[in-house]
Amino acid sequence: MFAAYAARIDRDQPLDGLELGERPAPVAPPGWSVVEVRAASLNHHDLWSLRGVGLTEDKLPMILGCDAAGVDEDGNEVVLHSVIGQSGHGVGPREPRSILTERYQGTFAERVAVPTWNLLPKPKELSFAEAACLPTAWLTAYRMLFTNAGVRPGDSVLVQGAGGGVATAAIVLGKAAGLRVFATSRDEAKRKRAVELGAVEAVEPGARLSQRVDAVIETVGAATWSHSVKSLKPGGTLVISGATSGDRPSHAELTRIFFLELRVVGSTMGTKDELEDLLAFCAATGVRPVIDEELPLDRAREGFERLASGEQFGKIVLTRG
Repeated sequence: MFAAYAARIDRDQPLDGLELGERPAPVAPPGWSVVEVRAASLNHHDLWSLRGVGLTEDKLPMILGCDAAGVDEDGNEVVLHSVIGQSGHGVGPREPRSILTERYQGTFAERVAVPTWNLLPKPKELSFAEAACLPTAWLTAYRMLFTNAGVRPGDSVLVQGAGGGVATAAIVLGKAAGLRVFATSRDEAKRKRAVELGAVEAVEPGARLSQRVDAVIETVGAATWSHSVKSLKPGGTLVISGATSGDRPSHAELTRIFFLELRVVGSTMGTKDELEDLLAFCAATGVRPVIDEELPLDRAREGFERLASGEQFGKIVLTRG
């Protein structure tokens, strides 16, 4: 079957390790299902995999891709929960949880095998492309906002780095949940898009907000860390799920954190139950993922290049008929 996969690991030039071509079709062990992939979306996790973060040489070649929506062996339209081993279903009792493509072949292919427990019904209201955007970036944003930040309608939140998948999701979900959303971006066009999606204000990174916020959604890391901490109200919460600009800020702002009794919470992906709730939320409210571009699977390299450039706004989706 045709697939986009990591053939080599290159920490400096990750796209040099990406290849497109034929790979063996998956065979489902007991308790697993094979899904015909209709759409799969790109995440920064895929670029990190090509750099060898979370993916080791002994696992190569590895088909990339965490997210997908498709059709199972019984003809059901399904969405994949991409955390494998979270519940013990389909894996050994001592196997730690992993994200698809760290241990098991991914979704940038015609078919993928996953534990049957990891499949959820795709709401009829969502297209395959829309549903494929939800299991990583949108699930991460959902958990950051509603589980780890604990914000409620009427609260305020700052989303750093508008344009990325998690950040875009946080703006849309926050607006739909009745939050007062602020956003940052270095790019004027992306700031404008953030306001169009529902942000009440979008500013350059580091710029002073018109008010301090109850929570910050942080995926950028070192470049925005100090601004995130300084933007919080006393007792506020900073939730971090990524560090695309690096994980070592020049100033940790420790004095401000303890003096203002701020909370810093790490967040990774989400649970199957949270993904089920997110799917239902989108179906019921009309909220839809922001899709930057849809490309056929055989043009996956173009999608990777766009993701690596940081030019996208929203999700890049790879599709098959």
